[in-house]
Amino acid sequence: MTTTSSSPTASSLEKPTYEKQEFKDEKVERRHTTINPAVENVNALLVNPLSGLTHDELDAQGREFAKHHDLGHLEEEFAKGAIIAQDTTVFENLPMLSIEDKNTLRMEITHKWRQPKDLYYLVIACSMAAAVQGMDESVINGANLFFPKQFGIPQDSSRNQWLLGVVNSAPYICCAFLGCWLSVPLNNAFGRRGTIFITALISFLACFWQGFTNSWPHLFAARFVLGLGIGPKSSTVPVYAAECAPAAIRGALVMMWQMWTAFGIMLGYAADLALFKVPDTHNIKGLNWRLMLASAGLPAIIVCAQVYFCPESPRWLMSKGRYPDAFRSLRRLRGHDLLAARDLFYIHTLLEAEIEISRSRNLVKEMITVGRNRRAAIASFIVMFMQQFCGVNIIAYYSSTIFQQSGFSQVQSLLSSFGFGCGTQARVALVSVGIYLFGVCYSPGEGPVPFTYSAEAFPLYIRAIGMSFATATTWFFNAVISLTFPAMLGAFTPQGAFGWYAGWNIIGFFLILLFVPETKALSLEELDQVFSVPTRKHATYQFRALWINLRRWILRSKVPRPEPLYNFEGLEKTYAPAAGGH
Repeated sequence: MTTTSSSPTASSLEKPTYEKQEFKDEKVERRHTTINPAVENVNALLVNPLSGLTHDELDAQGREFAKHHDLGHLEEEFAKGAIIAQDTTVFENLPMLSIEDKNTLRMEITHKWRQPKDLYYLVIACSMAAAVQGMDESVINGANLFFPKQFGIPQDSSRNQWLLGVVNSAPYICCAFLGCWLSVPLNNAFGRRGTIFITALISFLACFWQGFTNSWPHLFAARFVLGLGIGPKSSTVPVYAAECAPAAIRGALVMMWQMWTAFGIMLGYAADLALFKVPDTHNIKGLNWRLMLASAGLPAIIVCAQVYFCPESPRWLMSKGRYPDAFRSLRRLRGHDLLAARDLFYIHTLLEAEIEISRSRNLVKEMITVGRNRRAAIASFIVMFMQQFCGVNIIAYYSSTIFQQSGFSQVQSLLSSFGFGCGTQARVALVSVGIYLFGVCYSPGEGPVPFTYSAEAFPLYIRAIGMSFATATTWFFNAVISLTFPAMLGAFTPQGAFGWYAGWNIIGFFLILLFVPETKALSLEELDQVFSVPTRKHATYQFRALWINLRRWILRSKVPRPEPLYNFEGLEKTYAPAAGGH
């Protein structure tokens, strides 16, 4: 197709400039920030590869597309779909559409949650996969009360504390250095459904294996293999949901990954509590903790049985040249031939553009060397780093141990981890309340925001590379904290260990304030401007704005509001962030 088979060179475009305002001593100083024109052109191509074409050209391309890909019996639908795909907001004025067509398109807007049952079945499968993830992570919490002593590593020495950390961190070490990097080859070879099936099967087998271990190195090996299930699944499921969901509800469905992961963590605590009093048999010692670790395999095997009844990702099918299969998949997900034809044609144009871009660019190099991209990478690194170093997973993995060291019995520790604990002493009550309040603050902030922020911050043409980098970052630091916390707990006591992560939250506040620009509700062009502002200038402005806002809202001084840092060209709105991030 002529619109996507080639990418114009940078020299063919007039170099654009964006203006930003810097306010000093009530005088406005105009400066210019230039955007790499080649980068901007790539973004424009991927935002809408159909822009600039006439309806006649789109009609012809839609018909040719249908004939070329063995979908000729749907030629009329693809002709209309190609025109709608260029601009989905103008369908009311298109004379080639029937009343039924327009009603179908209106329903997308007025009843966006009225979707085919196959889409909701897919949502359930993805939610269950996320719950597997959370349960894989949290069942170790209760087991930590039992297996260290049984395996000869009681937490009475620095060496044994490090060994416990090694066992706990094994899945995340695997994720950071192996599991996440297997996502691309697994997806290329087996598709989204196949990758989810394989990783869920690995999770099931590894959980089952954990229950039969007889030494800490054996348990480490089983948990390391568990990382082969956790890593690729964490990368694949959100992508699968995004590729299958309609645009109007895509963000909500992708965000469900974090919510259902949290639900899985709760299930892990519930399983620990339910299995706590399971007695040993004459030939099985530690049956309770073995069943705790094995229990996470139950939802995993449900996912294995469920996922192949879902439609495969249409985008993946198209990348393999299986266009008729891709149409059938989209037909199941959209419920109407016209909607399926529109989306199939548009996905095809994006794939063609991405293939052309990948041929001519070193995307990894451009993520580092292009200033706009590098600042997005730094910001994503910070929010992903703080997602772990805020201390959330020391609670997910070690809260029962922490509660026990704070004065709880074993069963009280599990009850407190689950959320039903009540402190019988003031000090213990404060520990419980502090952990619960931490969870309340984490859930709307550092929990879901880092993944959403990273997806927004990177330009479209390097988004896949950027998200791989961001995902590997969070798993690496997950491994770091789960490895080091037992030794830290022994050296610092619970109060000192929590104080360590409290200090990191203070550091994180300033890192986010100074180096993480806002991305919410900004267009691609606005994001290009935001991330093209030099880091020093952004940090200086944010620090000044923080001081002004502290004086205004805390000290109640009458000072003028901070002037906006950005003046978005051609738009009436201005944006004046005061704290740098979401």
